[in-house]
Amino acid sequence: MNTQTPSELPLIDFNKEGASQSFFDSLRTFGFATLVNHPLDMVRVDRIYTSWRDYFAAGVGSQFVMDPKNQDGYVTLEQAESAKGQVLRDHKEYFQFYDWGRCPEHLKEDLSDHFQDCVRFSATLLQWVASHLPQKVAESLSMPLEEMIQESAQSMLRVLHYPPVPDGSALPRAAAHEDINLLTILPASDGPGLELQLQDGKWIEVVNRPSQVVVNIGDMLQEATGGYLRSTTHRVAATKTEDLRRGRMSLPLFLHPRPDVVLSDRYTANAYLQQRLKELDVI
Repeated sequence: MNTQTPSELPLIDFNKEGASQSFFDSLRTFGFATLVNHPLDMVRVDRIYTSWRDYFAAGVGSQFVMDPKNQDGYVTLEQAESAKGQVLRDHKEYFQFYDWGRCPEHLKEDLSDHFQDCVRFSATLLQWVASHLPQKVAESLSMPLEEMIQESAQSMLRVLHYPPVPDGSALPRAAAHEDINLLTILPASDGPGLELQLQDGKWIEVVNRPSQVVVNIGDMLQEATGGYLRSTTHRVAATKTEDLRRGRMSLPLFLHPRPDVVLSDRYTANAYLQQRLKELDVI
């Protein structure tokens, strides 16, 4: 019997019978899953990319400089985070948007609508995950997964712009890392580059299709399930010089539980988040 891990993520139709099982199986195998025919508005996503690309190019106003306490606002290339254990900063600029936070007024409606749609979508996906967990793992949760995000003010949408990388530069667009949160919801970017690492160490491309949404496990979900669902190392790279010479827009939603949610005997969500932000030298 061939037990090798496939080298490409399966494409899962959100509306087909058996989609929840296929989604769960993909998360178990890869830490990632790719969905099509999902409820997110991809026309709006494309509009967000166009509007924010222009906004970054014109220069972000000083009133939106990153607030170190609330962690909302604009992060410049010079301020961008480094992946855990990495020296070089990622070559990216971004705007962190919380539904309660600051945002340029002419860009807020689309961003807020997308944010709310992502949270609703995520609640369904968490229900899917919960329905397929082994009984022992499900019983170990402090509460149902979808309840962990109810009234959470911590979920964050990041409008990411990866500028062209100078020829001959070693700057990473996003060095290898794992996400901190429960789930990450990533509608198709406007260019390739996302890669994930298989358990044998091999890197594979996450094929970028205009209509898809990629979902991946974060470290908090790994912690909450006692490692049954594992967060997968991933990066934003480019193997072709012409890809590095183009800018790239991306729009991940990082789904977070409320701070008081107990993830495990070791951590509440807030304690876990603060530890990770310190490791990243963000706070």
